[in-house]
Amino acid sequence: MARVNLDVWVPEEQGSNVLKTIALGSAVEALATKESMASDTKAVPVQNGVSVAVVAKGAAYGEDVTADGELILQARKFGTAIRMADEDLKDAPANIIAAKQEEWAKSYATLIDNACLGTTAVANGTTVPFNSVYYKLTQADAGAGYTASANIIKTATTVAPSYDNFSALISKIEAGNAFGDLVVIAHPAFKAHLRQVKDTAGNPLFVQGREGTPDSIFGYDIVWSRGARTNATASSNPTGNALMVAVSKEYLLLGTRSGPESALAGADTGAAFLTDEALLKMRARRAFQLGNPNAAAVLEIVP
Repeated sequence: MARVNLDVWVPEEQGSNVLKTIALGSAVEALATKESMASDTKAVPVQNGVSVAVVAKGAAYGEDVTADGELILQARKFGTAIRMADEDLKDAPANIIAAKQEEWAKSYATLIDNACLGTTAVANGTTVPFNSVYYKLTQADAGAGYTASANIIKTATTVAPSYDNFSALISKIEAGNAFGDLVVIAHPAFKAHLRQVKDTAGNPLFVQGREGTPDSIFGYDIVWSRGARTNATASSNPTGNALMVAVSKEYLLLGTRSGPESALAGADTGAAFLTDEALLKMRARRAFQLGNPNAAAVLEIVP
């Protein structure tokens, strides 16, 4: 009997449990500006604005000479293979494949956020897939008029972040030339600190959303992410300092080449024929860039 060919990549359909799990767990997947990619590399134009001035009657119009730039999105592959006994697949009352896919989605959500937000080293394409927001903010950018670490605020764990710390974080973006649709992404460790901070009138800084409305701070939505920690390499279980990232979403660029998608190789052919083991592979191909360092700021709890 001919075997049904299962070892092809199957993309997740809209509304699948995998996509729902990723959307709930990954702030970057949920909020970033998406750039569809037809290959593994894409150049994205960066507009640096157009000047405007008053023109006197009869005078010649001034010409804009602002130079535009571009960012290069380079897709990287995030994936896992899981070996499963054919007997377990056939005998288990639960859908093992669906369960594994959802567990993968949880880990991927943390990993992609950590890769985009919290890795501390320069990108190498493997263990550090991208230059994260945190890393970009530690580097000077003369073209953007940004000074290294100017938008990183650090506070010790022995001194809880204060009202002024949170206000300064948001002000870094509000006062700059890259202020836009601002959102705050924070590790859940910040919840305990936020609940204790009040303004001079005794009003709590942190407003917890109700009946479907999002949590907020200073009127801006907060999205929680386990990936918002520093880590030397991209990790689905980062252990570094907790981060709160304020960013204008239009400068948070996520390239989507493919996925999330999965492929299943059955146990009745190929290398698995003698062991009765099926292989499930899951992957997503993504690229990332922070369009302008002035569009983001970080509050970091440093022990």
